[in-house]
Amino acid sequence: MNEIPGDLKFMKSHEWARVEGDGKVTIGISDHAQGLLGDLVYVELPNVGDRVEAGNAVAVVESVKAASDVYSPVTGKVVEVNAALADKPETINEDAYGDGWIFVVEAEEPEQLNELLGPDDYAELLEEEDH
Repeated sequence: MNEIPGDLKFMKSHEWARVEGDGKVTIGISDHAQGLLGDLVYVELPNVGDRVEAGNAVAVVESVKAASDVYSPVTGKVVEVNAALADKPETINEDAYGDGWIFVVEAEEPEQLNELLGPDDYAELLEEEDH
């Protein structure tokens, strides 16, 4: 069982969201998701200034096996992207919940985060998927 940080919220599509304060939300993909994808070879980042809608694809992570969309859990504006991933996409494999973050959104409707799964609910979802 992967460690799931207690301060994160999750989408069923395996994105995580960390509320940073100031209405900013850092988003990445879960350790489980990077494990399913395997070694990542490419990350397509959104542009700073892009307006994103909750539930819409914003970025793409690509492994030798598959490409996978990364969805935004909140509506708002992209205020930061993890440009280091362009050269080192494998950072997501190594540290999905830390240095492997993908982008930061300034949330217009922070209450959208209430619809996400807490760590325990996410752990349950993963257990169900394994059966």
